[in-house]
Amino acid sequence: MSEVIRSELARVASAMGAGDLPFVLERPRETGHGDLATNLAMLVARARQVNPRTVAGEILGMLQLPDSVVSRVEIAGPGFINFWLAQDTLADALQRIVTAGERYGRSDGGRGLRVNVEFVSANPTGPLHVGHGRGAALGDAIAALLEWTGHEVTRELYINHAGAQIDPRVGSQWARVQQRRGREVPVPEGGYHGEYLLEAAERTVVDLDASLLDGSLETAAPALRTYILELQRQEQDALLEDFGVAFDVHTSEQQKLYEGGLVQALLDELAAKGLTYEKDGALWLRTEAHGDDKDRVLRKSDGSLTYVVPDIAYHRDKHERGFHRAIDIWGADHHGYVPRMRAALRALGYGNDFFEVVIVQLVKVMKGGEEVRMSKRAGDFVTLRDLLDWVGVDAARYFFLMRRGDAPFTFDVDLARKQTDENPVFYVQMAHARMSGIFRVANLAVDAVGDRADVTALPAPEDHALLKALTSFPDAVAGAARAREPHRIPAYLEDLARLAHSWYHHCRVLGEAKETEQARLVLARAARGVLGNGLRLLGLTAPDRM
Repeated sequence: MSEVIRSELARVASAMGAGDLPFVLERPRETGHGDLATNLAMLVARARQVNPRTVAGEILGMLQLPDSVVSRVEIAGPGFINFWLAQDTLADALQRIVTAGERYGRSDGGRGLRVNVEFVSANPTGPLHVGHGRGAALGDAIAALLEWTGHEVTRELYINHAGAQIDPRVGSQWARVQQRRGREVPVPEGGYHGEYLLEAAERTVVDLDASLLDGSLETAAPALRTYILELQRQEQDALLEDFGVAFDVHTSEQQKLYEGGLVQALLDELAAKGLTYEKDGALWLRTEAHGDDKDRVLRKSDGSLTYVVPDIAYHRDKHERGFHRAIDIWGADHHGYVPRMRAALRALGYGNDFFEVVIVQLVKVMKGGEEVRMSKRAGDFVTLRDLLDWVGVDAARYFFLMRRGDAPFTFDVDLARKQTDENPVFYVQMAHARMSGIFRVANLAVDAVGDRADVTALPAPEDHALLKALTSFPDAVAGAARAREPHRIPAYLEDLARLAHSWYHHCRVLGEAKETEQARLVLARAARGVLGNGLRLLGLTAPDRM
C-alpha cells in the first residue's frame, strides 16, 4: 500500500534528520521501474552534498517493510528507490478501492487547517472572458483538491468595485441608453463596446425611472452605477453557476472594507506598530525591511489611498476570520505585485505560509485554424459564455486544467469538440463509459459484483498494469493538492484511461473462468470508480454512455 510505504519513508527521513523534505512517492513512467518510486535519497543527498546512490543504500538499510506489502526494492538511476508491490498488497488495494467508492482518493492530511481560496474576482465592468474562465477552473480545482485532502475550504469572490474602474462602464452604458432613447451621445473615449452594452441599455431603459434618464449623467451616475454593479453581478453569477463554480462568500470592497471600517482599522494598526512614516507629504509602509524591494506608499500627498491599502486590509480580514492559509488566484499581470503583498503581511506578523498566490497565464483561443481575437458580444475579447456555447462545460473545464496554470495556453476549440480519442476529455470519459458498459452487457448492477477478488486469477499483464495504476490515485490527489497543481489529475486520468482502454480491448471479462470473470468485474468496478472520482474532482460529469 502506498500509504504504508510513504509512512515508512517519512519515518526514515525523520530518523535521518530530514523530516521536512518534500519527497514524492509516485508511479514511475516506465513500467520496468517498479510500481512506485521515491526521490527521497536525492533530496537528502543534495542537503548533505554527497552521492545520492550512497544515501539510497542507507535508506534501504533502514526501511522496515513486510514482504506482504513490498516484494522487491531497488536503487535505480541517479538515486531513485523503486518499489514492487506484493500480491497481498494488490488484493487489499483492490478491495479498498471498491469499498471506499466515492471516497477513494480522499485523505485527512489537511485536517484542522482552514483555507481561503479567492479566485475570479473580476472587476464588474463587463462579461467574463476566457482568462477569467481559466482562473475559475483553476481556483475551483485547487479548492476541491484541498477539500479532498481534509482541509476546511472557503471559496471566496472579491468584488473590487470601489475605485474608478467602474466609471468608464457607467459612461458607456449611459451613452448606449441615450442612443436607445433617440439621442446622439457618443461612447466616451476609453469606454466599452460590444453587444452586451446594447443588451444592458435595453434593460436599463425598462428598469430605471425615465425622469432619472432624462437628466444629466452627473445626476444619474450614482443610481446607474449601483444598477450596473447589480446587473453585472447577476450575469457573472449566472455564468459561473453554469460553469459549475459556486462561492461560499462574496466580499464587497466598498461595503466591507471602506464602509465597514476595515481600511481605517488597518491604517490604525500599522501606525500603532510603528510600520508607517510620513515623507514628502505621503504616508509610507515599511515593507523593504520585510522582503520588498522598497517601501510602499499607502496614502499619496493628495490624500487619496493607493490600491495596496484595501488589498492589505482585505487579507488582514482573512487572517482575522481565522484562516490559516489565504490562496489567491491572480492573473499574470499581477506577478510583480506578489512580493509587496507578502512583505506587507509579514510586517503585520503573519507567517510566511499564510499568503500564497497561484498565477494563471493568458489564454489564446483557436477556432477553424485561426486565432479568435474578439467576440461580437464583447467587442474586444472572447467571452467565457462564447466558449461554453462552442465546447460545453466539461471540455472547457478539462482543457483549462490539463496544463499548468502558470504557462500560456492555447485553447483549441476544434479539438475540444471532437468525439474521438484525440480529444483528451472524450478519451477519459469514454474509458468511464466503457467500464460502465461491461455491467450493462452483463445485466448487472455495478455494486452487485461485490468487492472481493482473487488477484492471482488475473492472468494478463494488462490486468496488473490497470490495478497498479488505480492504487496511485490517492497519491496523485495528495501531490496535486500539496503543489497546488490541478493539471496533475488530468495527466493521471489520461494515463489511467490509456490503461483502461488497453485492458478493455485485450482482456475479456464475461465468459472467462469463474474466478477470472469475478476478478475482472471487480477490477472494472474499481476502474470505473476511480475514473469517476477523478472526473468529479475536476468538476466534470462521468457519463455511463457516450
